[in-house]
Amino acid sequence: MCTLEKRGRVFVLTLTGDGEHRLDADLISSLRSALATVRSSPSSSAKGGGGAALVTVAEGRFFSNGFDLAWANAAGSLSAARARLGSLVALFAPVVADFFSLPMPTIAAVTGHAAAAGLLLALSHDYVLMRGDRGVLYMSELNLGLTFPPYFMAVMREKITYPRALRDVALRASKIAAKEAKERGIVDRVCGGAAETAEEAMRLGEELAAKNWDGGVYASIRMSTFPEICRAVGLVEESDEQKQNKVVSKL
Repeated sequence: MCTLEKRGRVFVLTLTGDGEHRLDADLISSLRSALATVRSSPSSSAKGGGGAALVTVAEGRFFSNGFDLAWANAAGSLSAARARLGSLVALFAPVVADFFSLPMPTIAAVTGHAAAAGLLLALSHDYVLMRGDRGVLYMSELNLGLTFPPYFMAVMREKITYPRALRDVALRASKIAAKEAKERGIVDRVCGGAAETAEEAMRLGEELAAKNWDGGVYASIRMSTFPEICRAVGLVEESDEQKQNKVVSKL
């Protein structure tokens, strides 16, 4: 499950416990509930009470090891297992949409392994910080004989912008450690251990929150920056007229 707290201007979303933080229906629901609470906070817009930011961190060895494949495979037949996995794929898409439409900067503190949907969760943030002493980024679908859902590919194409890096993540199922991930532009910063990664994420969150940016404007610009992702997860892209009206209303 996850918890949500606010430290000054920074919301801290924590995946709790020492497990793998597998994304099952309960954890997905918990994430959406937490993000809804963040979105409804007065501090999610500059006019409502000052700037804000969100940091996501995880306890234990894993940031997230992806969907709950054990639950899916427990269905028995291959078709039933694929149906269960498909249900998780459908449930998780709105989480990605929530992050891309959240009215504040977001930072993932990758304090452990991030695999498959767990890596997608990290990439759904504006900034990704990763511990340097252990942990890998890994898309396991090729090794598992699974295709990527369209919104997975949309996120990877727009967030892993070096062609060879995208090739190795998607078509080699490479396990990428922090230093290499930084060199390939997948993560923004490499920190020491888990504690240092979380602390650096908090410092970045505080720095960004202090900008006092209007949350609605921030979210609108983010969605315009990543149009393929937004279309893939069902976010309605604003028209040029809507954007212009929003700018005029701030004058």
